Amino acid sequence: MVLRFRYKLNFLSKMVRLLFVLLFSSFTMSANSQNSAATTVNSRATIIEPIKITKSVDLDFGNVISAFNPGKVVLSPNGDRIAQGVQISSTFPGNVTAAEAVVNHGNNKYSITLPQSFTLYSQEDPNQTLFIDEFKVNPETGETLDILKIGATLNLKAKQPAGLYTNSSGFNVTVSYN
Repeated sequence: MVLRFRYKLNFLSKMVRLLFVLLFSSFTMSANSQNSAATTVNSRATIIEPIKITKSVDLDFGNVISAFNPGKVVLSPNGDRIAQGVQISSTFPGNVTAAEAVVNHGNNKYSITLPQSFTLYSQEDPNQTLFIDEFKVNPETGETLDILKIGATLNLKAKQPAGLYTNSSGFNVTVSYN
Protein backbone atom coordinates (compact mmCIF):
# COMPACT_ATOMS: atom_id res chain seq x y z
CA MET A 1 0.00 0.00 0.00
CA VAL A 2 2.86 2.27 0.74
CA LEU A 3 4.25 1.39 -2.60
CA ARG A 4 1.03 2.26 -4.30
CA PHE A 5 0.87 5.57 -2.47
CA ARG A 6 4.39 6.42 -3.52
CA TYR A 7 3.65 5.46 -7.04
CA LYS A 8 0.61 7.77 -7.06
CA LEU A 9 2.62 10.55 -5.47
CA ASN A 10 5.37 10.09 -7.99
CA PHE A 11 2.83 10.01 -10.79
CA LEU A 12 1.15 13.19 -9.48
CA SER A 13 4.49 14.91 -9.13
CA LYS A 14 5.36 14.07 -12.73
CA MET A 15 1.96 15.27 -13.88
CA VAL A 16 2.38 18.57 -12.04
CA ARG A 17 5.80 19.04 -13.61
CA LEU A 18 4.43 18.20 -17.02
CA LEU A 19 1.56 20.65 -16.58
CA PHE A 20 4.01 23.28 -15.39
CA VAL A 21 6.26 22.73 -18.43
CA LEU A 22 3.29 22.82 -20.80
CA LEU A 23 1.90 25.94 -19.17
CA PHE A 24 5.28 27.72 -19.19
CA SER A 25 5.99 26.78 -22.81
CA SER A 26 2.60 28.08 -23.94
CA PHE A 27 3.42 31.48 -22.34
CA THR A 28 6.78 31.66 -24.04
CA MET A 29 5.28 30.59 -27.36
CA SER A 30 2.63 33.27 -27.22
CA ALA A 31 5.22 35.88 -26.18
CA ASN A 32 7.46 34.86 -29.06
CA SER A 33 4.62 34.88 -31.54
CA GLN A 34 4.20 38.69 -31.07
CA ASN A 35 7.82 39.67 -31.74
CA SER A 36 7.02 41.33 -35.08
CA ALA A 37 4.20 42.71 -37.17
CA ALA A 38 3.98 44.20 -40.64
CA THR A 39 1.87 46.64 -42.62
CA THR A 40 1.89 47.99 -46.16
CA VAL A 41 2.61 51.69 -46.73
CA ASN A 42 1.61 53.34 -50.00
CA SER A 43 3.66 56.24 -51.37
CA ARG A 44 3.12 59.06 -53.83
CA ALA A 45 4.64 62.27 -55.14
CA THR A 46 3.10 65.30 -56.83
CA ILE A 47 5.29 67.19 -59.26
CA ILE A 48 4.49 70.90 -59.54
CA GLU A 49 5.62 73.32 -62.19
CA PRO A 50 8.85 75.11 -61.32
CA ILE A 51 8.47 78.76 -60.45
CA LYS A 52 9.56 81.09 -63.27
CA ILE A 53 10.39 84.78 -63.44
CA THR A 54 11.01 86.81 -66.58
CA LYS A 55 12.03 90.47 -66.71
CA SER A 56 9.86 92.58 -69.00
CA VAL A 57 10.96 96.18 -68.13
CA ASP A 58 14.20 97.61 -66.68
CA LEU A 59 14.36 100.07 -63.76
CA ASP A 60 14.97 103.63 -65.05
CA PHE A 61 14.98 106.74 -62.86
CA GLY A 62 14.93 109.07 -65.88
CA ASN A 63 16.70 112.45 -65.97
CA VAL A 64 17.81 113.89 -62.64
CA ILE A 65 19.42 117.32 -62.09
CA SER A 66 22.33 117.22 -59.65
CA ALA A 67 22.44 119.70 -56.76
CA PHE A 68 25.01 121.21 -54.42
CA ASN A 69 23.82 118.88 -51.66
CA PRO A 70 23.28 115.13 -51.65
CA GLY A 71 19.80 113.99 -52.53
CA LYS A 72 17.68 111.11 -53.69
CA VAL A 73 14.97 110.13 -56.11
CA VAL A 74 12.35 107.69 -54.89
CA LEU A 75 10.72 105.70 -57.70
CA SER A 76 7.62 103.85 -56.52
CA PRO A 77 6.55 100.49 -57.96
CA ASN A 78 3.72 102.26 -59.83
CA GLY A 79 6.24 104.54 -61.62
CA ASP A 80 5.80 107.79 -59.65
CA ARG A 81 9.00 109.50 -58.62
CA ILE A 82 9.68 112.01 -55.87
CA ALA A 83 12.87 114.10 -55.63
CA GLN A 84 14.42 114.92 -52.27
CA GLY A 85 17.35 117.36 -52.33
CA VAL A 86 17.67 117.17 -56.13
CA GLN A 87 15.44 118.20 -59.03
CA ILE A 88 13.64 116.27 -61.70
CA SER A 89 12.62 118.02 -64.88
CA SER A 90 9.02 117.88 -65.97
CA THR A 91 10.13 119.24 -69.38
CA PHE A 92 12.80 116.55 -69.92
CA PRO A 93 11.81 113.66 -67.64
CA GLY A 94 13.63 111.02 -69.66
CA ASN A 95 12.50 107.43 -69.65
CA VAL A 96 10.99 106.82 -66.19
CA THR A 97 9.91 103.22 -65.52
CA ALA A 98 9.61 100.95 -62.54
CA ALA A 99 11.04 97.52 -63.29
CA GLU A 100 8.61 94.76 -64.17
CA ALA A 101 8.92 91.00 -64.06
CA VAL A 102 6.36 88.29 -64.78
CA VAL A 103 6.18 85.44 -62.25
CA ASN A 104 4.52 82.14 -63.13
CA HIS A 105 3.89 80.18 -59.92
CA GLY A 106 0.78 78.07 -60.39
CA ASN A 107 -1.42 78.59 -57.34
CA ASN A 108 1.51 78.28 -54.95
CA LYS A 109 2.65 80.96 -52.53
CA TYR A 110 6.12 82.37 -52.98
CA SER A 111 8.51 84.92 -51.55
CA ILE A 112 10.47 87.65 -53.29
CA THR A 113 14.09 88.54 -52.51
CA LEU A 114 15.57 91.84 -53.65
CA PRO A 115 19.10 93.16 -53.07
CA GLN A 116 19.96 95.46 -50.17
CA SER A 117 21.70 97.83 -52.57
CA PHE A 118 23.01 98.07 -56.09
CA THR A 119 25.72 100.27 -57.66
CA LEU A 120 25.52 102.17 -60.95
CA TYR A 121 28.74 103.34 -62.66
CA SER A 122 29.26 106.38 -64.86
CA GLN A 123 29.98 105.37 -68.46
CA GLU A 124 32.41 108.29 -68.75
CA ASP A 125 34.22 107.73 -65.42
CA PRO A 126 33.75 104.32 -63.71
CA ASN A 127 35.02 105.84 -60.45
CA GLN A 128 31.80 107.90 -60.27
CA THR A 129 28.96 105.85 -58.77
CA LEU A 130 25.34 106.06 -57.73
CA PHE A 131 23.73 103.74 -55.19
CA ILE A 132 20.27 102.25 -55.37
CA ASP A 133 18.63 100.89 -52.23
CA GLU A 134 15.26 100.59 -50.47
CA PHE A 135 13.78 98.34 -53.14
CA LYS A 136 9.98 98.03 -53.09
CA VAL A 137 7.79 95.55 -54.94
CA ASN A 138 4.08 95.30 -55.75
CA PRO A 139 2.31 92.85 -55.43
CA GLU A 140 4.05 90.61 -52.94
CA THR A 141 1.90 87.55 -53.72
CA GLY A 142 -0.82 86.78 -56.18
CA GLU A 143 -2.71 84.33 -58.34
CA THR A 144 -1.27 81.96 -60.95
CA LEU A 145 0.54 84.69 -62.90
CA ASP A 146 1.81 87.95 -61.36
CA ILE A 147 3.35 91.08 -62.77
CA LEU A 148 5.81 92.39 -60.19
CA LYS A 149 6.50 96.12 -60.32
CA ILE A 150 9.74 97.12 -58.61
CA GLY A 151 10.75 100.57 -57.44
CA ALA A 152 13.75 101.81 -55.45
CA THR A 153 15.61 104.85 -54.17
CA LEU A 154 18.46 106.43 -56.16
CA ASN A 155 21.03 108.17 -53.92
CA LEU A 156 23.09 111.05 -55.35
CA LYS A 157 26.19 112.69 -53.92
CA ALA A 158 26.54 116.45 -53.77
CA LYS A 159 27.49 117.82 -57.20
CA GLN A 160 27.09 114.39 -58.81
CA PRO A 161 28.90 114.54 -62.21
CA ALA A 162 26.61 114.48 -65.25
CA GLY A 163 26.45 111.41 -67.47
CA LEU A 164 24.73 108.07 -68.00
CA TYR A 165 25.06 105.71 -65.00
CA THR A 166 24.40 102.04 -65.52
CA ASN A 167 25.51 98.55 -64.51
CA SER A 168 25.27 95.89 -67.20
CA SER A 169 25.32 93.04 -64.68
CA GLY A 170 21.89 94.08 -63.38
CA PHE A 171 20.49 93.16 -59.99
CA ASN A 172 18.82 89.89 -59.04
CA VAL A 173 15.15 89.49 -58.26
CA THR A 174 14.67 86.02 -56.80
CA VAL A 175 11.35 84.25 -56.29
CA SER A 176 11.08 81.04 -54.28
CA TYR A 177 8.22 78.77 -53.32
CA ASN A 178 7.35 79.01 -49.62
